[in-house]
This record gives sequence, structure tokens and C-alpha cells, in this order.
Amino acid sequence: MTKRSYYLEDVALNDAVDRFAAALERAGGLPLATAETIPLDQARGRITAAPIMAALSSPHYHAAAMDGIAVQAAVTLGASETTPVRLTLSRQAVWVDTGDPLPPDTDAVVMAEHVQTLDATTLEIVTPVAPWQHVRPLGEDIVATELLLPAGHQLRPVDLGALAAAGHATVAVRVRPRVAIIPTGSELVPFEQAAAQGVQAGDIIEFNSLIIAGMLEEWGAIPLRYPPVADREELLRTTMRTALEHCDILVINAGSSAGSEDYTARLLAELGEVAVHGVAIRPGHPAILAVAQGKPALGLPGYPVSTALTAELFLRPLVYRMQGLTPPARPKVSAQISRKLLSPLGEDEFVRVTLGRVDERLVATPLSRGAGLVSALMRADGLAHIPRFAEGLHAGAEVAVELLRDAASIEQTLVAIGSHDLALDLLASHMRRFAPGVRLSSANVGSLGGLMALKRRDAHLAGTHLLDEATGSYNWPFIKRLLPDEEMVLVHLAYREQGFIVPAGNPMDLAALHDLVRPDVRFVNRQKGSGTRVLLDYQLKQEGLAPEQINGYAREEFTHMAVAAAVLSGSANVGMGILAAARALGLAYVPLFSERYDLAIPRRHWESALLDPLRRTLADPSYQQAVAALGGYAVAKMGAVMEEADEVQERKAAAAP
Repeated sequence: MTKRSYYLEDVALNDAVDRFAAALERAGGLPLATAETIPLDQARGRITAAPIMAALSSPHYHAAAMDGIAVQAAVTLGASETTPVRLTLSRQAVWVDTGDPLPPDTDAVVMAEHVQTLDATTLEIVTPVAPWQHVRPLGEDIVATELLLPAGHQLRPVDLGALAAAGHATVAVRVRPRVAIIPTGSELVPFEQAAAQGVQAGDIIEFNSLIIAGMLEEWGAIPLRYPPVADREELLRTTMRTALEHCDILVINAGSSAGSEDYTARLLAELGEVAVHGVAIRPGHPAILAVAQGKPALGLPGYPVSTALTAELFLRPLVYRMQGLTPPARPKVSAQISRKLLSPLGEDEFVRVTLGRVDERLVATPLSRGAGLVSALMRADGLAHIPRFAEGLHAGAEVAVELLRDAASIEQTLVAIGSHDLALDLLASHMRRFAPGVRLSSANVGSLGGLMALKRRDAHLAGTHLLDEATGSYNWPFIKRLLPDEEMVLVHLAYREQGFIVPAGNPMDLAALHDLVRPDVRFVNRQKGSGTRVLLDYQLKQEGLAPEQINGYAREEFTHMAVAAAVLSGSANVGMGILAAARALGLAYVPLFSERYDLAIPRRHWESALLDPLRRTLADPSYQQAVAALGGYAVAKMGAVMEEADEVQERKAAAAP
């Protein structure tokens, strides 16, 4: 094996697939899974290994299809109400129930409701029947020896019923491919251990193997999850050799690296051939495609988004092909991207997006592109592909999106883009009480970003808490300035406290804005355009404090929880945010200001059927109580439509002595 195979390359996606296929062919080709015979009650979802013929006809005898009398059709000719026909029991007619075998020398059934009993041996009918009427003849459904199912068919419940009806109790199916998953890294802690014993700084909870295993089960394979292997070459070598004795495909997770050399690649080369180490894709660039002891072997990068993508691109086809199948294509839709995306030249980039229909346009909102964000995997509705050598996408550009969620649920999605608030997270859950199929898709871009999304018609609603410095009022001045031609409704969510999020016990005794300029204080800020940032800047100006005096003013986070996490981690001493975020992470809180948080909604959406669950939820006492329980929220006016006149009255009341 040449040294090139150990070092990271930059192989185009299509070329990487071709190289991998060629390496598998050199090793004898990808084998088709062998067959095994299993009981029908264990076979749902399995793949047939050979054509299946009917062993028995169904029905396997001439059967009565109605309750009534079995007769020869010829004796009923001419029967009518004016000329009834009389039949003698046992000799000309035999009583039968549905499913009974047809007695010899009979070929039809007269329904019971058309038969009148005259005495113990005499019957009368007024309706004739044709030959084989109300009879299920032998083989009506299935004829013995006919083809029931071809090879390579995934068995459904109805297929199992048909096989049983045709005389089968077992079925020959493809053995499910066995895929060994070996997580690597001395820093990894099994998720069971982390939940039971907790974690320390530097520990990384190992959950990628759970994701890979679940995907494999969906694809029809058997996952073999190994405990995390520490970064010791000989230990990994031994584990790989052991796993290869028991699996059809080997997966090493987190063993690939962007460094100059990686011993995972070297070990795979020892065991066979490394076809590719480094694919020009994002995320997932360090992927390894190899053959080890004649079996496919993959090195999947350690970040969860990279893991999932490379598993989809390279592992999924292997699993299906071993079962004699072509990977089923997912549905694709065309959507308009909600914001500009820059993409590196020379790489195929795959961006996870949320989807929602706004004003007849299907809008794709990109999720964070960080490869380490498992939340992006959870929230994604689809996967947008930006081809190699494309420079990205302009806002509003059409993009093809592969669906990761049912298309019907996307049509019932409310798109919220704007300021982050924990009350919106609760809103998504509570709405399902009124409409189980409705979803709320949220993107946190700040209040100004939300209003701009409404201007572009990319969202149904935007959370906003923008304080206008000139008037001291909330939200309406910005709506009038940014959306002058749109008829808007401003719906009140809550008054909430804004203040300092600080470590438990407030060890630095931070109590007021002027404490931020202390040289020993490290601050974490919210991003430009967020309502919290606007409020902070307004209050700093009121107190004559310059942003340049604050250590950390330029450090920005996009959510209250991210600010709280920065304080919890110790990278900041204080951040500006809401009480609920501090409580969620066990931090202390210093209340400073009260602000109004509203939902800005175009009237056409507010009055639409799609937003009916939202309207009902805002009026629901249980939701209001849940928000109040977060702490720092006043919900007395939740759901009220705030007119500009209300704003004036509020300011007057606030100014009154």
C-alpha cells in the first residue's frame, strides 16, 4: 500500500464512489447476503431470497360465499315471485354457511334471505341463480404453483397473509447484513455511564453508535455496537480483527482525521486496501473508504452531522446492495432558500434545512452548518445539496431538497423566524394538544432578522422585542419602518425580565450595568439585531457607558441558552438574558429590566386556518401557566392584539408618578 493512502486527500464524491467500487471488485465484489428460512411471524420487513410459488390453492376447495342453500343452478331456472320453485332438502338443496365446502353435484348458492321454508323437507325460492353464483371456486384467489413473490421483495404484512393462505409457514429471506460499529477515542464515555455517573470536562458522551445503529436497523441490517476503543493502536488493531470475524461490514467511527497521518487508515491498509481517505464533501471530508479482509470497511468522521451524512452516502448503499436491493430514493421537492449561503468551491456541500409553506412558496431555512450539532440532525426536514464548484446560493434561490420528513407534516408547519425565547419552545409542544399534526419550526436570527424574514415572506411569524430609542416604545416603530406595505398584527406573548446571567451565588457580586466595565469581568453578548442587544445598547447609552469599555462586548451568541452555557462553562462571568435560561442551567440571575415580547404576524396569516392552533394555544390557561412557571414572565395579556394606541397608553402609564 502506498503512503498516499494514509494521508488526507480531496477526492470528488463521484470519484470516491468509483474508487471504492473498484476496490471492492478487486477483493471479489460485494457479496450478496446468504439465505435463511424463518417463520412467517418473524418475517415482516425481510427480503425474499428466491421466487416463492404457491404451495396450495386459495381457496383449496369450492366454498360457499354466502349463508344459504347449495343447489344445482339449473333447478332454479324460472324461479320468480309468480312462479316460485320448490326444492326438496337433502336431494335438491343443502343448507351451508359461508366458507363451507360445496356439497357434491352442486354449483351455486341461493342466499338464505331468498329461501322460504315450507315444511321440514320442502323449501321455496323466488330468485334463480347462475352457475357458480355466490361460490368461491377452488383457486379463485391463488392457484397452486403460481408465482406469489419475486426474489428481492420486502415482505409486508399483507404478503405474509398471502404466503400463509398459499400453504407456507416459513419463508427464505436474505440474512440481514451484520455491521460492526467501533467508536474510537480515549475521551469517549458510553452514554449509559454518563447518565449514571455524570461527566467531567474533557469527556465526550459517545452516542454516534446509537445513531448509526438506528439507521442500520431502518435499512435492514443488524448493528453490532462495540464499546469505545481508546486511542491505542494495538487495541484498535485487535478490536478490528475481532469484529471482522463476526461482521459483513466494518465501521470505525471517529477514526478518520484531518491531521497529516491517521493510524486508522494505516490499520485498514494492513488489513486490505484503503481506496479513499478524504472526500471533497462538507461535512464529512475525512471519510475513509476501504476493504479489510475482503469486506467493506468505512472510517466515518466523529462529528455527528458528518457521521450521519457519510453513513447515508457510503454505508446505506452497501447495506441495500448486500440484500439484493437498490436504495430507495427519497422524495425531493423544490424550495426557496431563505438566506444567502456561501459554499466552498470544489466540495459537494449538504445543508440541513427546515421546511414550511409560506404564501404558496415552500421555504427552506438553513440550520446551523456546524458538523458537531446533533440538534441539526433532529430538527432537519430535508437535505439541500450544493454541487461542487457552485459558490453557494442567493437568498430566494431555488434549491432541490431531499425530504427527511413526511411531506404532509411539512404542509402543517408554522415557520417562526426571529428572536429566541423559551416560551416558543413550549408553544410548539402545547399546540399539539389542539392539532397533533401541526409543527412549529423556529430559526433564531434575532428580532430584526425576523422582521426582515417577514418582509421577504419567508415566515408566518417573528418573535420580536425591539425597543425604539427615540420613542421608548416596543416593536411598532420597527414594523412601520421595515414593513410599511404589509398589514401586520402584533400579538402579545409576555412581559419578561432581562438581566444578568451569572454563576451560582453571583461570586463577583454583579448588580448593575456599570459593573460590566470592571476590568475583571468577562461579558458574553447577544448578536446584532437581537432585541436583547438593542435593549442593552439603549440602557448603556442611558447610563453613559461605552461598549468599548466592556470586555467581551464583541463576543456574540444567538440564543439566551447559548449565553447561559457560556457563563456555565466559565468562558464568561456574565451575560445578558432571561431568567428562564439561567434557571435551566442552575445559574444565578440579577433582574435589571422588564421588556415586552410580541409575535409580529402578517394579518393574512394570523387569520388563516393554519394559525388557528396558535391562537387557541395563546388563550389556553395551561400554556400561560407553563410560561409563567419558567420564571421572569408576566402573562396576563398573552394573546392580546397590541394596537399602536395601546403602546401610547402603556408609555403614559409608565411615565405617571
